[in-house]
Amino acid sequence: MRLQKYLASCGVASRRASEKLIAEGHVSVDGVVITEMGTQVEEGDEVRVDGAVIRPEEEKRYVLYHKPAGEVTTVSDEKGRETVMDRFRDFPVRLYPVGRLDYDSEGLLLLTNDGELAQRL
Repeated sequence: MRLQKYLASCGVASRRASEKLIAEGHVSVDGVVITEMGTQVEEGDEVRVDGAVIRPEEEKRYVLYHKPAGEVTTVSDEKGRETVMDRFRDFPVRLYPVGRLDYDSEGLLLLTNDGELAQRL
């Protein structure tokens, strides 16, 4: 599996954001810092991001959430407004919103730890 896809499957970041982490030298495989795309990762390889060992999420989670008006569809907000992620602080795995709804909009939103699915949608 390509390294950037592996990082996405671990919930580290999307594939594109993972490529940036690789290019900036944040990722190592078996103790070797990787900065070029296309590196293959196999079962048993030790992958680290900024020194922390990462592993794929064991179980993919998919949550449908009815977002009310007055929440931002983002992981964090620089203006300090309430985000959809505030509702899932105690959820057992890290989730990411897929898509966006405006601050004043309400509707159904998908949250998941499946980085590959999130990248495709």
